[in-house]
Amino acid sequence: MSARASAGKPRAPAYGEPGGSAASQRSGMPTAPVPDTLDVRHLPSFGFGARSLMWWATAGLMLIAAFFSGWLALTLVFVSPLDALTGALFSAHMVQHEAMMLVCAPLIVLGRPLGVMLWALSRPVRLAIGRLLHTHAWTRCWRRLASPLWAWWLHAIALWAWHAPRLFEAALANAGVHTLQHASFLLTALLFWRGIVGEMATRRSTGSAMLSLFTTMVHTGALGALIALAPGVWYPSYIEPTSALGMDPLQDQQLGGLIMWVPGALAYLIGALAVASRWLRERPGHRWRPAAQDRPALEETR
Repeated sequence: MSARASAGKPRAPAYGEPGGSAASQRSGMPTAPVPDTLDVRHLPSFGFGARSLMWWATAGLMLIAAFFSGWLALTLVFVSPLDALTGALFSAHMVQHEAMMLVCAPLIVLGRPLGVMLWALSRPVRLAIGRLLHTHAWTRCWRRLASPLWAWWLHAIALWAWHAPRLFEAALANAGVHTLQHASFLLTALLFWRGIVGEMATRRSTGSAMLSLFTTMVHTGALGALIALAPGVWYPSYIEPTSALGMDPLQDQQLGGLIMWVPGALAYLIGALAVASRWLRERPGHRWRPAAQDRPALEETR
């Protein structure tokens, strides 16, 4: 590599610096900084919120386990050797994205985090958030965003747009863009799963949930197939670091596409089977998992 090319290349954070990892140091690509909300130090605060809400007495073991498992998994996704490998291997990057959207997001939604997170905050902050949540503008916006159709479209657009070579390369070159990519994946996944396993999930919504899961399985499988079967490398930034590890960049890209294609489709299929099981065992009009633990926090904000 010429001196001019090296000078024009963005400097990667050194190992031990914020956003730095061993892989990013080798590849010259910045990794996304870990958001402060993902820090494991926040888990005791959530525990205090759960205690204040007397969540343990109302939520049930399944919701408690889902809540803490989701946040722990999300923390591990960004603070683990996997995150270090994402700067050198496209396949590792795909594992990180799939884990965030198919493991962390549904677990967090299943854990009904709203009430616990509100009670983990101070009273003035809770009241300020409550006033915002009860404004007419926010209510209209939230109803639109949280509807199954909008959630489906937003999640699909985020997936396809960010895997376009130009946007994906921009995320690899800039830590801020990379953080925006991860945030859009996670937030749209939370909206998507809210209508499937969240407090909005009822027996009546089974049809739309099944349709969302099936169509998402199809279009994400198609995207994975396009990446896996591409005749050339889509993301040139991975050529040098992947080759330095002794792997063929095109084979690494094919592996990444297969991860989205096969395990990703399997995750949506498992979700569809879970929804079908819920439909079979419920009485009409009976909500699957009432979010009773959220009500005291929401009442406090009124």
